[in-house]
Amino acid sequence: MSTVPPAIHDLARRLIALEAARPESPGAPLGGAVRVCDRLRTALARLAGVAGFRSLLSRALALATAEAPELAAARVRTDGALEGLEGFPYDHDTGAGVAIVTHLLGLLVTFIGEPLTLRLVRDAWPDAPVTGADAGSGGQP
Repeated sequence: MSTVPPAIHDLARRLIALEAARPESPGAPLGGAVRVCDRLRTALARLAGVAGFRSLLSRALALATAEAPELAAARVRTDGALEGLEGFPYDHDTGAGVAIVTHLLGLLVTFIGEPLTLRLVRDAWPDAPVTGADAGSGGQP
């Protein structure tokens, strides 16, 4: 069972939906999750470096694999990109892609706090509403 707050889980789902809906996106929800991780990689590499991001994503993948064992074939490359997810079956609301992004955001909240995590998300998605994602607000990012 995940200890990530429901608001962070909802934020992960919304970010994946945003990326999956982009015209340049492959359209598959898991492709949206990979794109979310790529955008966060760009933002977080400035803060923690590529090695720091790779460590966070590797841990997020390990936590997600405990919830979705089908992720066992996925890997984090040395540049921090996810691989091994091509042709992957996916369930929009509870799928493996949501688990990866949820755990990545949850780890960020744990290590740098929710306000800085939300600022990073806002920086990565400047056109997306990302306010009120904290557990108590009930708002929509």
